[in-house]
Amino acid sequence: MKKKIVAAAIVLGMGFAPVAQAQVELDMSLITCKQLIESPEERMPFITAWMAGYFGATQNRSTIDMRYLERNTKVVTEYCKSHRSETLMKAIEKTAK
Repeated sequence: MKKKIVAAAIVLGMGFAPVAQAQVELDMSLITCKQLIESPEERMPFITAWMAGYFGATQNRSTIDMRYLERNTKVVTEYCKSHRSETLMKAIEKTAK
């Protein structure tokens, strides 16, 4: 009987325990071209998706044109290679088409 009460208390206690969730924020306005170029490959899809949204916002569009996604990423990356200390947002503003 005691074992059942202890087991029930553990199960109930687990249901009320706060769940630890890591929240990671990345301030894109602080990312430099150098950091973009040195970003791990697995992070690039996220950065590319953000860049696509930012490109669209600079042109007041609410859609992402997939035809230009790769081209714009390549243009910004090439620009960043020779402007490593510039922020990614400035690089996008200067190369956005």
